[in-house]
Amino acid sequence: MRRANSRCAGWLAALLLVLSPARAQDCPRPLYLTFDTGHMGVAEHVAEVLRRQRVHVTFFAADERTRVGDGSLGMRWAAWWRKRAGEGHEFASHTLDHVYWRADLPQPDGSVKFRVRASAGAQADRDQVWTAAQYCAAIEAASARLQQLTGRAPLPLFRAPGGKTSPALLAAARQCGYQHVGWATAGFLGDELPSETYPNDALLEKALRNIRAGDVLMAHLGIWSRRDPWAPAVLEPLIVGLRARGFCFRTLREHPDYRAWIAGRAPAGK
Repeated sequence: MRRANSRCAGWLAALLLVLSPARAQDCPRPLYLTFDTGHMGVAEHVAEVLRRQRVHVTFFAADERTRVGDGSLGMRWAAWWRKRAGEGHEFASHTLDHVYWRADLPQPDGSVKFRVRASAGAQADRDQVWTAAQYCAAIEAASARLQQLTGRAPLPLFRAPGGKTSPALLAAARQCGYQHVGWATAGFLGDELPSETYPNDALLEKALRNIRAGDVLMAHLGIWSRRDPWAPAVLEPLIVGLRARGFCFRTLREHPDYRAWIAGRAPAGK
């Protein structure tokens, strides 16, 4: 009986090791799953899958229009964000009003201003001309809101809406303490494409075929224009399928391209 109990305990320990998130040194083929905000219609489902699969991700957040509540960084969603912080996810800015870069505007004094257009907030859908300081303020505003909602400091990273940037914009962001994060070509998971021509099963098959170790993956917490939502059909099979191919999941805090940048900007004592 004692030997049987010992054998059972051994099997249980092995099972727990398999089910537990791998340590960094046990993750030779990492992937970096990220989510941008959106209408938040699939946010609860995404959180449930990540919790069940024990995957930590990085959320890039803007205060976008939502199906329910006062915006994706509004108080209606405060409890959701705080729960994600408690589960160990990471957070970063997507600019507060989801502000798209549209063009550089070189100035006579050698500086550069930017033509931008927000998709949320009081100036939504209007072209504006911003200085570098104004763009930095938009990055910082989302970070500050995230810290208020989650109770923890976001990463000193940002993602420009649509991934649209210029060398001048990236340089301005670095000057105010933020490094930009895009995504791998194969990491574009396609959830913002029309489902009529890009059905979920085809997107899943493509991702499983093309994703490579080290890729940053990108999806959303809700896309208004897609008829058949991506996450309910694809997210969990994608995670399971990628793990079956030997991949593991990490947040951007552990990404080799950003680790030193993040560590160099950590508050004292962190």
